[in-house]
Amino acid sequence: MKKTIYKISVFAIMVVSLIACEDNLDQLPFDQFGTDGAFNTPKDFENGIRGVYNQLTKDYYYGSADGGSLLSVPDVASDNTTLSTKGRTTKETYHEWRYNAGSSNLSGFYQRAYIMIYSANQILSYAEGFSGENKTNIVAEAKALRAMAHFDLVKTWGKIPTQSGDANSSLGVAYVTVADPSIEPARETVGAVYEKIVQDLLEARADITSEATAGRLNKNAVNLLLSRVYLYMGQWQNSVDAANLVTTPVAPRSSVVGVWEDSNKDGLVFYIPNLGSPIGVTWSQGPVTNITPEYVASYDLVTTYSDDDIRKSAYIVDATAGRDEVNAIKKLLGRLQDTPDGPMVVADGEVDYKIYRAAEAYLNKAEALYNLGNEGAARAALDEVRSKRYTTPPTGETGTALRDAIRLERRLEFAFEYQRFYDLKRWGLPIQREGHGDYADGTGTPSDVQTLPANSYKFEFPIDQGVLDRNSNIVQNPGYSE
Repeated sequence: MKKTIYKISVFAIMVVSLIACEDNLDQLPFDQFGTDGAFNTPKDFENGIRGVYNQLTKDYYYGSADGGSLLSVPDVASDNTTLSTKGRTTKETYHEWRYNAGSSNLSGFYQRAYIMIYSANQILSYAEGFSGENKTNIVAEAKALRAMAHFDLVKTWGKIPTQSGDANSSLGVAYVTVADPSIEPARETVGAVYEKIVQDLLEARADITSEATAGRLNKNAVNLLLSRVYLYMGQWQNSVDAANLVTTPVAPRSSVVGVWEDSNKDGLVFYIPNLGSPIGVTWSQGPVTNITPEYVASYDLVTTYSDDDIRKSAYIVDATAGRDEVNAIKKLLGRLQDTPDGPMVVADGEVDYKIYRAAEAYLNKAEALYNLGNEGAARAALDEVRSKRYTTPPTGETGTALRDAIRLERRLEFAFEYQRFYDLKRWGLPIQREGHGDYADGTGTPSDVQTLPANSYKFEFPIDQGVLDRNSNIVQNPGYSE
């Protein structure tokens, strides 16, 4: 009985989530149970697909300020951040890799991603009997969003194919393609999940629009995601081919600071306008003259940026916390706004969600080309980004120095942008912090735990005990007690 009640409640949540759209949309009053009357017109499907996108900005996906989410955990759990003694120790269990099946295990994100998948599957189910003018593109968007959610799930709870020799045969996640909240699917292998992700993305790419619309995926975004998925799979040429189809140019050096202050959209492939959510509080609260940081940029990361690298000032800001100087994280701090004292960044954390950027296409391509043995083309792709970040960019590396330069550039480009933990994981590298403290000069209090070995089972998060209790077909990841 308890399981049945739970399923009904989840069903209701999913239906409400599906129809949740922006307030200014004139929606049909959908039936609570999403009956056949819910999707009859092009407008119904338009509202429905907006509801799927809406899940990305909900709590625990990119929209969570304080919960465990894709917005911050990939950097919190990496070497890019140091826990600040001035904050509230939010996400400390992620930072110190103390998560377990009972708590602090990203369960909110797990649920949110599957709600998004359910919502996409409802769109696809109803679209089978619909022939409206917007059907083709909405079906493509739904498949791409379904693939995106499964990718985010499998890279978090499963191994990454390039991580180890047994990765593809290890446990991934359940790839759900039906809109039925009563099912109890089993986990599929990592290899099987990635193949289904690719299939959805290829089908989406064939039909999705090339038009760039704020808050919506298009062909460039799908190709960029495909390039990343192929990179994670170790399918180097496929990654190069998908990256080559991304036509959005890399943001020039002069635009980099403004991208993160929302004063320009250069280099953005997929972003979602923020209509009032203070997502920046995940890093800190308050102005830079009196900031309360949850995490600061690690001293190691700060000193790795060269002085002529524009990203240092775009991503990190000198700030004061009480009487102490800290390297505050500037990404998500706030928008550049007109004030009585002139244009300045208002530290309210209300900035747009930047999901995919064009620089990744070139860095994906550089890494893949290096792995194919084409060092000249790999260096040219790398330099396409470096030439727009430094006044005097480094160049000319060969061999392992080139590989390391590509990896370094990826860290510098995507710091505080949801990638570092996964990059170290797929490269089979440990997370090694340098023992510096939380003050700007590296003094202060260091994080309690400094190292996660490369072979640690903590690179795969535990399945929440509640999920195991409700679905006997789901098994726990190795290393965690059920």
